[in-house]
Amino acid sequence: MNLPVVVHRARLGADEFRVIRPAEPLTHAALADHDRYLGAYLDRSTARTIAGLWLLAARSPGSLVHLPMRTNRPPVGGSPAGESPAGESPAGVGSRLDLVLLHHSLQFAPSRWKQVRSRLDTGRPRTVRLPEAEQDGGAAIDYAARHYRENRDLFHQHLHAETLFMTGSTKVFRETAHHFLDVADRGPAHVPAHPGHAHYCTSLHANAGILGNAREIHIEYCDRWTA
Repeated sequence: MNLPVVVHRARLGADEFRVIRPAEPLTHAALADHDRYLGAYLDRSTARTIAGLWLLAARSPGSLVHLPMRTNRPPVGGSPAGESPAGESPAGVGSRLDLVLLHHSLQFAPSRWKQVRSRLDTGRPRTVRLPEAEQDGGAAIDYAARHYRENRDLFHQHLHAETLFMTGSTKVFRETAHHFLDVADRGPAHVPAHPGHAHYCTSLHANAGILGNAREIHIEYCDRWTA
């Protein structure tokens, strides 16, 4: 996968921050806060882009990977009531958020984000090569090890300035990017093949041993979007 991005920098006093954004707007993407869980609603192209950004976060421990989407229009319809994890229809429920992916070693305080965001420079375009995005499922995952008490490869979340911060390790970002590739690869074929149940989704859920101080993220393919 070749991923076009823009690399921005912002300075706050003596500190400089590197922020990576997708080069093209994530128009068909929405991230909604449903209280008990978070919902990500994506079309095929956007799901692949986010998989690439997920992998980029795994290899960029010194950067904040910012996915602006809080002002996007929502998908049309969304899941029928009762099919989402909380039994809600996601398209019309929950406040919409931006997303920031960051490595735990960066130790970034989300309270500084609003200032950083306001001071970003115009940025420099780059194209990142991500060959791992083309691998089927990536490297073998030791699912049993995720449930060991000493497992520290967990996601933690914070909410600040209309933004969800997903903090994790290189390993947990790399091992969960396939969820977005799965939605991109299987969602488009599923919808026309199941007209009475046109709902394709996956999730980052608590039982998978990847969530620390974090809520489940329901990831759904959506092919129709508000104009």
